[in-house]
Amino acid sequence: MECCWDAWVEAALSKLSSKNLTRSTRPISLSPPPSSIGTFDGPHRWDRSTVEVQMERTVLRSWLHHLPNPSTTTENFNDDDDEVVDGKLILFSGNDYLGLSAHPSVRTAAAKAVEEHGMGPRGSALICGYTDYHERLEAMLADLKKKEDCLLCPTGFSANMAFMSAVGSVSSLLMIGRKPLQDEKVAVFSDALNHASIIDGIRLAERQQEIEVFVYRHCDTVHLDALLSRCKMEMKVVITDSLFSMDGDFAPITKLVQLRKKHGFLLAIDDAHATLVCGENGGGVPEIYECEKDVDICLGTLSKAVGCHGGFIACSNKWRQLIQSRGRSFIFSTSIPVPIAAAAYAALIVGRKEKWRRREIWNRVREFNSLTNLGITSPIISVVVGNEEMALLASRHMLKSGFHVTAIRPPTVAANSCRLRITLTAAHTTEDVRRLVGALSLCVRFRHVEGGEIASRL
Repeated sequence: MECCWDAWVEAALSKLSSKNLTRSTRPISLSPPPSSIGTFDGPHRWDRSTVEVQMERTVLRSWLHHLPNPSTTTENFNDDDDEVVDGKLILFSGNDYLGLSAHPSVRTAAAKAVEEHGMGPRGSALICGYTDYHERLEAMLADLKKKEDCLLCPTGFSANMAFMSAVGSVSSLLMIGRKPLQDEKVAVFSDALNHASIIDGIRLAERQQEIEVFVYRHCDTVHLDALLSRCKMEMKVVITDSLFSMDGDFAPITKLVQLRKKHGFLLAIDDAHATLVCGENGGGVPEIYECEKDVDICLGTLSKAVGCHGGFIACSNKWRQLIQSRGRSFIFSTSIPVPIAAAAYAALIVGRKEKWRRREIWNRVREFNSLTNLGITSPIISVVVGNEEMALLASRHMLKSGFHVTAIRPPTVAANSCRLRITLTAAHTTEDVRRLVGALSLCVRFRHVEGGEIASRL
């Protein structure tokens, strides 16, 4: 089925233009781009600083004091409250997947920009906060995602919010002086486990009475197909995480692409946890499945594998124009500081060229699998332990074993599905993973559950 979204967006832009309501970003020129970005062919000492953290002993003791003590009936724990706790921890809870936050080229780019421009012009991108640094970064991201254009946002959260508010505005703009009727709204189909930023963006558009929301069961394309088939609305959008942040499983992208061809919807993915992590060049999930052309909108963040801060929306030029004119969280937020844009630009170059970092991540995934036989499919490992007390007990044990692994509890996850969320990075070593698994085996027993999630109990 042919997708008519290009025509609808063009018509919406025409309405905005007729009322002189279109907005554009005009870059302030600050300096020429960096002459060169240094790269390396393997890990160096600075990489370890991204996973080795130091906490004051008093702070760590205080933290442990506020976590529950193991009960006398919990045989798996060997926990001595009188034990002297060292403050040195290995971080297995962060999202700096490539370890780029400490890379010399990223540091140099940020420092040079700070020295020359401070934080840079401060304001929203539509007023004075948009510079040639931001423009170059957008061009780099558009190229990475194989899209015509890209729009930077202050965070990944605001990127999803901006996109969803812009999506909702299409139905309103196409109506003349009235709210859209039920079948004139945009039908948004959202995976049940989508990130909170997608959910909040949907709620914002829903409050404006511009969209109708349909939630399909997690990664269940049969359920999605049934919902799409029954929906009488013409304008349809399917949005999903590409790699789910709490469960570590991938969206069924190839099946979604097939449904897109059948139903003619707009396909948007949040590629936050897969950008620079997946694909030969770090292009994310669409690169793995060679479906960049079938993904209409690719959202993401610069705060995970890029090691910096900010969000982005890779899209067509028309979608960029619409979002920067109607995306509330973009319009009303100060743009990212110039040194952050400079650092992210350098990090993208390094991340694409230093392919060994992606190989190291996936080596750690294979090693974890070989030690546990758990069949994980990504660097995100979700160890479900049950209620809050059980999760906090497990987190306490991991802290005393020298690992920073945080218990994830409601409202982030559902009640009685509290978990330890573990992330593997290029900066971790084989020995780190071996020690981690050894510590985990003392407080949890693993078993498979359908869908790839890892379950365990004390």
